[in-house]
Order: sequence, then C-alpha cells, then structure tokens
Amino acid sequence: MAAPALAQPVIAQNHMVVTSHPAASEAGQAILRAGGSAVDAAIAVQAVLTLVEPQSSGIGGGAFLLHWNPATRELATWDGRETAPAAARGDLFLRDGRPMDFFDAIIGGRAVGVPGVMRMLEEAHRAHGKLPWAELFAPAIRLAEEGFPVSPRLARLLAGFAGTLRRDPGARAIYFTPEGAPLAEGARLRNPALAATLRAIAEEGANALHRGPIAQEIVRAVRGHANPGLMTADDLAGYAPHRGAALCLPYRVFALCGPPPPSGAAVVLQIMGLLGHFDVAGLDPAGLDAAMLISEAGRLAFADRNRFMADPAFIPVPVSGLLDAAYLTARAQMLSADRAIGAPQPGNPRRYGPALASQPPQPEGGTAHMSILDAEGRAVSMTTTVESAFGAHVVVRGFFLNNQLSDFSFLPEMDGRPVANRVEGGKRPRSSMSPMLVFRQGELEAVAGSPGGARIIGYVAQALAALLDWNMDPQAASALPHVGALNAATELERGTAAAGLAAGLIARGAPVDLHEMNSGLNLIRVQRQGEVRRLLGGTDPRREGMVAGD
Repeated sequence: MAAPALAQPVIAQNHMVVTSHPAASEAGQAILRAGGSAVDAAIAVQAVLTLVEPQSSGIGGGAFLLHWNPATRELATWDGRETAPAAARGDLFLRDGRPMDFFDAIIGGRAVGVPGVMRMLEEAHRAHGKLPWAELFAPAIRLAEEGFPVSPRLARLLAGFAGTLRRDPGARAIYFTPEGAPLAEGARLRNPALAATLRAIAEEGANALHRGPIAQEIVRAVRGHANPGLMTADDLAGYAPHRGAALCLPYRVFALCGPPPPSGAAVVLQIMGLLGHFDVAGLDPAGLDAAMLISEAGRLAFADRNRFMADPAFIPVPVSGLLDAAYLTARAQMLSADRAIGAPQPGNPRRYGPALASQPPQPEGGTAHMSILDAEGRAVSMTTTVESAFGAHVVVRGFFLNNQLSDFSFLPEMDGRPVANRVEGGKRPRSSMSPMLVFRQGELEAVAGSPGGARIIGYVAQALAALLDWNMDPQAASALPHVGALNAATELERGTAAAGLAAGLIARGAPVDLHEMNSGLNLIRVQRQGEVRRLLGGTDPRREGMVAGD
C-alpha cells in the first residue's frame, strides 16, 4: 500500500520499506516477505532502482549504508563511496589553470569515480544477509526483461537531458525511440542489457563489475570518451569498501547516528547539536523563529563543512572537535532567532592544525534514499547515488556510470592554501549523503534520509526536528515546506508556505533565496506499547516514492 501525498502515514507492525519508486518498494517488500533481512531487501531495492530510477542511483555509483542489529546491539556503517583513480591529481578539473565549466566536466569519462555500491552491498550481505545473494536480483532481472512504464519524473528528465543522452549509443538504445525521441511518460521501457549484467552479478558477485569483460568495458568507456578519464582495470579490481563505527550525538532524549566523513552526517549532527541549545519544540514549525534557527544553524555548520570536511584517510578531519559539546555551545551562542549572522565563518575546533582554505560552492547532484526495517528489528538507512542526473551520461551494459569526482573541489588550493576536498588519487570525494538512525534509550526510534545534493543535509536536519521536536508523523515531516541554508543564504522552498517567510527573514537580516527544493525524504518512525511494535512510514510527496509495509 502506498502513502498518499499530504495525508496519513502508512502503518504496519511487521516490516516496512520506504523507497523513491513503487517498483523498488515492492521488490524490497517481496524479499522481506520471503524471510530476507533488511540488507537483503536493500540489495533488491538497489537493483530495481538502477532500472526504474537511473537518473538518481545505480550499480555504477556509490552509497553509504547504516545498519542496526538489535540482537547483537551492533550499529555499523558501510562506506561504498566512489574513489578517484590512482592517477588523478588536483588539476583534474582545471583547464589553463581555471576551473572547467561544471557541465563540461561531468559529461564523459573525466568525472567517473571507481564505483563502490555493489562491493559494499556484497560485504554487507556477507555480514547481515539471510537469503542467497542470487535470489535478491530476481525482481530487477524480471522487470528489466518484461519492462515497466516510464514514470512522469523519468520522462521529464529524459526530455530535459535528451541532447547529451542521445549522443551515447548505450543510452540511445534504451531510452529513445527508433526515431530518436526520448521515451514519453507511460512508454514501456525494457533494458535487456541491464538484465544480463544483473544476472552476471547474481552469479559472480561484485567481481562481475570489478574484473573481467564488464570491467574492461567500463575502462574503455571512461578512457575512450571524448572527455576522457583516468580509470584503469587496476583501479576497479582494487576497490574496497570501508566498514566502521557510526558517529552519534545526544539530542534531547535521543541519540542521532550516521556514517562518518566523507558522508554529510557529521554536518547534520552539527546542525542538530546547535539546535539542541534552543527550545525548538516550543516554536511554530511554520513560523519565523523556527526558520531563523534552522537556517542559521545550517549556515554555521556549512561554514565548517566547507573548510574541514573531506576523506579522513587523506586529511585529518576534526570530527570530535566539531561535535564537541563545548565547541557546539560556543557556536550556538552566535545564533539568534532575532538577527542573522552577517557572514558565517568556520570555527577553530580544538585548535585544528592544518591551514586550509574553504572550498568554493559548486553544484552537487541528486541521489536516492531507502529506509528499511525487517521483522526482526534490523534496520537499514542507505543513501545511494550516481551524482548528477544520469551521472556521466555514459551507459555500459545497461547502467549509467557515475560522475562522482565532480564532488571534489575543482580548485586544489585557494589563496596559497590547500582545499581539504581537493582531488587526489584513491581519495573519496566529500559527500552530502546523510543516512541516519535515531535511538531512544537504546532502542530504534526512526530511520531517515533523503536525496537532494548538498541540500540533503538540511532536508534531513529539518525532518529530524519535525519528528523529534514537533512530534510530526513521518508523512507530515516529509511534506513540511523546506527552510535551509548552504552557508551563504537562507533558502526557502518556492511555491510553498515557507516562501511567505521571506519578508520577515529579510527584516531580521537574513540573505534569502527562493529555490525549488526537491527533497525525497523516506522516513520510518517506530512506536512501542509494551511488546507491541507499530511502524509509521512516510514518503516525500515531491517525488514518486512509496511506503510498503505489513
């Protein structure tokens, strides 16, 4: 059953899957009904999303996964973020010493990172899976062979990017009519090439992508493009996901947890840590005071993000300092509901050593998010991406390659100082993906996350405030008009009630921009009455998601 937009949450007792497409939610639900784990369902969901939502995520991209197992009390993070090829250097996106135009940089092989999502899911399945690996790809293989109707969102994006997509032979064969027109809404889309690739992955595991004929074809597509990249067969074969401990921060009576950098979860935690110094629960969710505090906390946190956040394997990231209670208290004293900060500057967490320059702003693309809870209480919060819409606009064997290297800073240094998130061989680019789990007294309370590029961080923070401070149900929280920030300006969602706050915020000194804020929040809230568990699910009405639960 699907959650109606702007209506009531879906309620279930046994298990729940919330994804950005009905076919993906149905595939995950089928796996859970067959006795699969939350990770099993996530693998089936990712395979289907590769087919039905290729503009957002797929097996040619990367992801962050957060997993909770109540039986062992283990909270683990899995980092399947793409990496830069070993030969990549800081000048990858410079032309005559100047940053390339963003769109020129992202189309083709130059920005393709070594994909990591299938290696990550394979390792997570070894640790947390129940059903055989091969069974998890059956729904996507069947749907790829039989076809599915093109959704309104996919049709709109195919038409919008038809010019570059049409140039790629693989994309042209799948997403265009014989006459060269992009497939329209309702047209039946079949992808036998992807079915064959998924069948190979089902039989051989992630090695099907990282070694052998498919890997060789990926390398040829990257290096042989008119805008060539640097990836080699050794880069693909050598990719390894990271497993580690989650970052957690107390918030009211809750504990908020997400993956460490290079994910965006640390910035979400900073925003929430700043808001924790104020009586957010006593504010009107649609009022000026709430908008000021949420956006100002975001502006401060993004100032720190732009200076410090990068791959911690390459540069020390002062996460403990940025989330230190004393540091957050000092930063929170800069916030006021009455007056905006003039120009937020990064702080100095625990006298951080390296002299770094802040990364200048640049676009970040879209993603997909899934929230899953199985019958035994295991939870998955996973955000997954190919970066911009349709990634690099290069199709290999039925799937799009990512353009994730564009999440690095195009400038390796500013004013003679290095940028933390500069390009380096083997490095993982900074990410905004922020899958989150919420706990209360050691028990799972909520599963949350969203797509949306750099705005993911603000979407997730606002949704957490809606769930935990304003006690909104997941459907109402996902539909709440957006207020956020990307350091420089307070952003209000155009065409919603939030836009009506502009004059009041400007009067308080806030620099205001109105934007389309196309989030895709997928949320689960867990309620308990004794031994009885009640699951509430909500999906963002701005996209095409669905809640499936029993």
